[in-house]
Amino acid sequence: MTLVAEKAPVHHAQRWLILGVLGLAQLMVVLDATIVNIALPSAQQALGFSNENRQWIVTAYALAFGALLPLGGRIGDLLGRKTALLIGLAGFAVASAVGGAAEGFGMLVTARAAQGVFGALLAPAVLSLLTTTFTDAKERAKAFGIYGAIAGAGGAIGLLLGGVLTEYLDWRWCMYVNVFFAVLAVLGGLALLHNQRDAERNRLDVPGTLTVSGGLFALVYGFANAETHDWSDVAVWGWLVAAVVLLAAFVAIETRVAHPLVPLRVLLDRTRGGALLAVLVLGVGMFAVFLFLTYYLQQNLGFTPIRSGVAFLPMIGALAVTATTATSLVVPRVGPRPLVPAGFLIAAVGMFWLTGLAVDSTYAANILGPLIIIGVGIGLAMAPSMTAGTSGVAAHDAGVASALVNTAQQVGGSVGTAVLSTIAASAATDYLAGQTPTQQLLAAAAVDSYTTTFAWVAAFFVIGAIAAGLLLRSGPLRNDPDAAPTAHM
Repeated sequence: MTLVAEKAPVHHAQRWLILGVLGLAQLMVVLDATIVNIALPSAQQALGFSNENRQWIVTAYALAFGALLPLGGRIGDLLGRKTALLIGLAGFAVASAVGGAAEGFGMLVTARAAQGVFGALLAPAVLSLLTTTFTDAKERAKAFGIYGAIAGAGGAIGLLLGGVLTEYLDWRWCMYVNVFFAVLAVLGGLALLHNQRDAERNRLDVPGTLTVSGGLFALVYGFANAETHDWSDVAVWGWLVAAVVLLAAFVAIETRVAHPLVPLRVLLDRTRGGALLAVLVLGVGMFAVFLFLTYYLQQNLGFTPIRSGVAFLPMIGALAVTATTATSLVVPRVGPRPLVPAGFLIAAVGMFWLTGLAVDSTYAANILGPLIIIGVGIGLAMAPSMTAGTSGVAAHDAGVASALVNTAQQVGGSVGTAVLSTIAASAATDYLAGQTPTQQLLAAAAVDSYTTTFAWVAAFFVIGAIAAGLLLRSGPLRNDPDAAPTAHM
């Protein structure tokens, strides 16, 4: 291994091929958050686990992923981003194969947690490699537009792919399919990538790692418990209090150690903070669209899993076009500040439109329009936010910045799972209070719970627009690709 002070990015000549490899790896991670949701009913029937245990098939992935992302990002900086990516891909593939072959609940939930562990290693490596590969402002904006489209559309693609695999093959293929993604990405990574690592620092912040991982675990676990426990239950508030204490301790530690896991200069930059907040809120909102609208399509409109996935394609198309064109044209010239708040407000309009859904609504008249608008809005906000969240950092902080973006998206989705599910359950209970349940009344209560949730998400999006407008700096993003030397092998 030789140490080289890089003045030109080693990946520049093959950057667009590398983007394809990184996009494939990111797609695997993102779609895995939703593809299993479609398979859950079949998996539950085959393995015989209870409704109470069912949520942990989803939560185990989110817990491991969200809690270990900061550590995964730093490991990528220290060992090398190519190494981190390849280990993450291989481990994810093995965990997926074990999950697909699961003969009981314990084996499946363990495999899901292992997927989260290796996902926490590969996801920051993907984003940091993207950041260090594309250094030209216009090209970086285009690359992040494509990446943002994958991140935004991956959940819907997961629903579609999960429906096809479950209906025509078996629920186990929703796990096995990751092996094919991983093998292709590993082959591409071996052929195209150089190993980049931090040439100056080689120490790991153990106290910081323990406190931030514990804090994020407690945060996600506390909100996950809110799905099955009352908010006044110690299983909810006790974990959330622990999360606050641990995360406060983490901040205090990071101000004192010589080699912090997350240097506060990365976290506290005004534009980066606004971008991270935007990604978190987008994670909450995208969950609401995918989960509750899927419920409505299948339970109220009688759509099959495949048809439900197809129903999201207009949203995917709108999101992809917006993220890959508008951002590449506007972000390099004026920065993310005009786009992110506008995207939030456009998405809020689509969410408000969905609050008008009724039992007798139709897809063409009442869902197609809002979905396209939401896709445009999320595409307009997602890619610029991810670009802003990783721009202007020194090369040795690229993995940390990337991990923070991934953490914000994962925590947003995980917290959204619990909070919005609780809101929906309360709305349905209130709707049925004092009435004799009938099949028609139960259907109306379900729709009321969905529309209540959509209204809350619309409000979150408005708040996100205000916060982004206040925090993001005006003007083009700062870009300093040569801020620190890297080592490659």
